[in-house]
Parts: sequence; C-alpha cells; structure tokens
Amino acid sequence: MYILGINAYHGDVSCVLLRDGELVCALEEERFRRVKHWAGFPSESILKCLEYGGVGPEDIDYFAVSRDPYANLWRKVLFTCRTRPNVKLVASRLKNMGSILDIEEVMSNTLGIKKERVHDRIRWVEHHPAHIASAFFLSPFDEAAVCSVDGFGDFVSTSVGLGRGTNFKVLGKVYFPHSLGLLYLAITQYLGFMNYGDEYKVMGLSAYGEPDFSDEIGQLVHLTPGGGFKLDLSYYCHWQGKSNMSWSDGAPILDEVYTPKLEELLGPARKADEPLTPRHEAIAASLQHVYGETVSHVLNALYEKLRLPRLCLAGGCAMNSVFNGKIRKKTPFEDIYIQPAAADNGTALGAAYYVWNQVLKNPRSFVMKHSYWGPEYTQGAVERELSSYQAQLEESGCKSKKLPDDESLCRWTAEKIAEGKVVGWFQGRMEWGARALGNRSILADPRRKDMRDIINVKIKFRERFRPFAPVILEDRIDEYFEGAVPDPFMLQVYQVRPDQRERIPAVTHVDGSGRLQTINSEVNEIFWHLLNAFDEITGVPVLLNTSFNENEPIVQKPSEAMECFIRTHMDILVIGQMVYEKPYSRASVSEAQSVSST
Repeated sequence: MYILGINAYHGDVSCVLLRDGELVCALEEERFRRVKHWAGFPSESILKCLEYGGVGPEDIDYFAVSRDPYANLWRKVLFTCRTRPNVKLVASRLKNMGSILDIEEVMSNTLGIKKERVHDRIRWVEHHPAHIASAFFLSPFDEAAVCSVDGFGDFVSTSVGLGRGTNFKVLGKVYFPHSLGLLYLAITQYLGFMNYGDEYKVMGLSAYGEPDFSDEIGQLVHLTPGGGFKLDLSYYCHWQGKSNMSWSDGAPILDEVYTPKLEELLGPARKADEPLTPRHEAIAASLQHVYGETVSHVLNALYEKLRLPRLCLAGGCAMNSVFNGKIRKKTPFEDIYIQPAAADNGTALGAAYYVWNQVLKNPRSFVMKHSYWGPEYTQGAVERELSSYQAQLEESGCKSKKLPDDESLCRWTAEKIAEGKVVGWFQGRMEWGARALGNRSILADPRRKDMRDIINVKIKFRERFRPFAPVILEDRIDEYFEGAVPDPFMLQVYQVRPDQRERIPAVTHVDGSGRLQTINSEVNEIFWHLLNAFDEITGVPVLLNTSFNENEPIVQKPSEAMECFIRTHMDILVIGQMVYEKPYSRASVSEAQSVSST
C-alpha cells in the first residue's frame, strides 16, 4: 500500500511517500523551488517522491492532506460573528480555504489522473493531529504524552494528549486567537526581523542578554489553570484581520501582528536596518524566558494528568532548541522525541502516518532514527553533472581529484579541516527538515576562535550573533556537554562543560551553550568516519556543522553545491568521492578578523 502525505498552501510545503508503513522519501518543496519556506502546492516534491519510489500516480492508495477545511468550523463561524473581523481577514481565509478545496483538481493536473480518483482516495487530516502523529507514530515509544505547539492550523495553536499504540487522543486544545507562536512572532517582528521563519534569529540573540523585560513580556500572555494560556489581545492585531500571510512565487510574507500598544510597553520597535543594542538583547532574552515558562506550564500540567515519563513534541515551537534542552530540568519528563521536521513541513509526514496507523489501524513498525530521506546521486551522476564546470575550475586554479575509498576520503578531509580549511560536504541522501545533519553540510574546525567570523565572511553573510552548531561522536558527549543525551537531529541545546569551552570556541555560544548533534556509525557511517578521523588527528571528536547554503535553501543537487562553492570563499568541496580545492587565500582570514574586531 502506498500513501502520499502532503502539506500544501501553508509555509514549508512538503510531500512524503510511505510503502506499507515504511518511509520511502520525504521532501520539502523549497529545495526544488529554491525559495525558503515555499508556500504553494508541492508539485515538484510529489513528482520526485513518485520517481524515487518507482511508483506511478495510479499506484497511490491514499492522498493524506494535513489540513481539514471543515475542522472547528462552528468555532470559526462563532468567532467571526462575535469579533466581526474586517473584510481583508475574511477574504484571506476564504481564499485559503478555496485553495485547500481545489487540491483535488490541482493534484489531478499534477499527476495526470482523473479528479474522481483523487477524490475517492483523499483523506483530510486536521493540522495538529498531523503534527502529533509526525512525532508519536515515528517515535520508539509505545505510550507517551503528546504535545503540539505552533502559530495556528485549522483554528488551533496547541494540542495535548495521550498516545498509545496505534492511537492517540487529544485531551486539551488552545484555540485561535491565542498562540505561543504568535507571542514569539510579535516580539520577533518588534525586534526588526520581518521574514517568515525569523524566530530562530531571536532565539540565538537571546543568549546575549539578561531577561530584564520578563515582567513586561509577561503581560502579553497569561497562564490559566490546567495548563492553558491566553494572550492579552490588546497587544496583537492578527485576530482583527489586520495581519495576514500571503505569498508571491511561493515566498511567504507576513504582515505585522502587534499593535502600537506593544511599543507603549517596550519602547520604539527596531527597524530592520538599525543596529542591535543591549536593550534588544535583553528583550530577546526575556521573550525566551517567558516562552519557556509558559511551555513548562503546559507540559507540567500534561505530566500531572498522565504521569508518563515520555514526551513526543511537535509543531513549529518544537524547533526552539534552547527550550528543548531544558525540558528534562523544568518538567518531570525523562525521554523526549522530536522528529527533525517538527514544523509545518512535518505535517505531511504526520498526515500519512495518521492514515496508516490511526485510521487504518496498521501496527507500528517504523521509527525515524535519522533524517536522510531525500534524493541521492550516484558517483557517475555526480561526475556527469559537474563535468561542465571543469574548464572554469581549472582556469581559477582549483585542483580536483577522485579519492579511492571512504577511508582515504575522510582522512584527507579531516586533515584539511584541521589545517583551517572550510569544507562543503555533500554525501548520500538529502536531509529531511531544517537542519543540515552531515549530508549537505559546511564543516570546519571548532578549535579556532575566529572560525565563526571566517565562515560568515566567506560564505554565510549572516548576523554576527548567530551561533554555529557542534556535531560530536555519540559516545563522547559526556566529555564535552553537561546533562546531554544523544540527539541525531540537532534539536536540543546544552551547556558545554566549562573546561572544554576553550577547546571548541567556534561552536560554543556566548552563554556557554551548543546546539548538539550526535553521530554514530548506524545513523551516518561516512560522517562518523570523518569525525573519527578528525579526532585521531586533533584529539577533538567535534566538528563545526552548518547548512550547505548561502542565503538560500540548503543545496539539493551537485550543481547547486558546485555553484555555492564557486561563488563563495569556501576552500574545499567534497562531493561523493570527488574533491575540489581552491588556492588558499590568506585575505579571507584577515577579512574575517577585521569583522570580528568590529
């Protein structure tokens, strides 16, 4: 049996393919459209999933869509009657609902099959149950507390419940217009970060400040008995129809969601081109503190109700790795599972498994232990695709060679990283989710204090306050991190041990923390060999790992990796067994040092 899971007409649209309950392929549309958070219909991902699975449209038994246009319909009607939002909001909601209802026709046109066949096999899965299913049904837990927290989906922002076997039951919800995602978004916009998905920047900025504005930020959200919360809506305008999400060529655009009252509380909002000040850092730290206390309130109430030690967490807010690393300290939960695409991209996965497990009652057989579910390229395909660049590379003085095996490849690469080279690393299947986890990564030496600035100047061109992440051999985490547990998905932040911070300064954030990824030979054998080789050379089982991109989605295919390598100051590209090395330029290091001093 084949199930196609789809997230459409929302941020981070995506598609997954299941075969008899086993995951075959999981793709995000942005990797093909080359537009971050692409928000239309995932036609490219759908076709690629079918191609990778070797199946045709007629073979699909169910189309599982992670939206239900009729969910909570009476609540929507009552809210509209009670608040009388402006015409803009109503028109926007109707337009989006129309897009969802048109999926059958769009799917029919994309796949070249009759609309009636799509209609007979489509299954609508409400947004938050899809989130929960993406975590619980893919976890190793037979029984667990489940929680989904995000902005909104199908009129709900938070759901909590109990998962057991092939079923989960929602026990509580927080409805529109109250939302922790909106709390975080409002302050993110207030701080001058206006792009869709910029919340992670504020999370990184929060480490630089103290939570001196916690009392003020605390006025934006109020805890309620039983693990609930409510926004003080006087600070927000999303519920009045004065803010909406739209997209042009698939790029999501958000209007401001806060009212002038927020500036009365916190002072003038920062404009995007204005410098960041200690006041902005303190506001970011305060937001992170209030957010953490609120989610702790939700989770502690859930634990008191269920008394279960295991938690499955999903939703866009589950990408808050700073708080995730504190859950075991701030709640009684002992084991936590978060799959790598916890945001809306993961609802395609959840919709598919909701149909497979909860609707069809099939037994659970699959646990997501790694994130490598995208396309891969044979060595022959790599060499054919990159052959057109050979003359350009030779003209620039770039040397290339093919190494005979993984051992020599990893040893050579580890030696170059230890010399201070920045390496683009392209191997195997593309990652599922927002993080580059060793198959589409940029790697560097964590021992160099200046390496963060070097990478920013050479390649990333991003804000100075954003940290780079450490990847470490799984059996060595206790040597370098306090209270850490294995995490192959880079979704939890822990404190670096004080005696190790000087050894790995490039991946130690200003507050002494690191967003951890662990690697073992089962999860990613060649990446594990590379880390071992670096450890043998340097005595440090850690590498700096960041996504293989500039200001664009993570590279998907060999030509995109090569284009990024050519247009940036990346020193080396390793793609399959091929390595490409530029002439070393000292100027880039000096440039980075200049940036660091300012």
